[in-house]
Amino acid sequence: MKRIALFPGTFDPFTKGHEDIVLRGLKLFDEIIIAIGYNSGKSIRYFDIDLMVDRIKSTFKDYPAITVTTYAELTAAFARKHQARYLLRGLRNTTDFEYENSISQVNRKLNEELESVFLITSPQFAWISSSIIREVHRYGGDVSAFLPYKL
Repeated sequence: MKRIALFPGTFDPFTKGHEDIVLRGLKLFDEIIIAIGYNSGKSIRYFDIDLMVDRIKSTFKDYPAITVTTYAELTAAFARKHQARYLLRGLRNTTDFEYENSISQVNRKLNEELESVFLITSPQFAWISSSIIREVHRYGGDVSAFLPYKL
């Protein structure tokens, strides 16, 4: 059976830290589905979702085991539909762990076959967050050092 991992997130935007987690995940999984979710808790995206799909696809164009899509349903249900038995997640700090642990427990309750796999963020990316990048970009700052693609 193929080891398919789902890497879900809002990715607003998708950062070099996210890219690092996906590339490291390829050593563990046969396929990775990067799934950009419509988060009901976030009313408006800063970066257009179609732009993110395009940029992420271009980032991984040389990796046939990586696909990029969007979804608007429970992550556990989406994973089941795509036969993904693993959720790939990155952890920068203990705050991320607390948040991801709660989500992992809910997802496991909704889909018993779904196992969360956490990778500790590489040190050079641990301080990068999408919210910081949005703030820098909003005020005209150069965010190119934080992203694996050009906006």
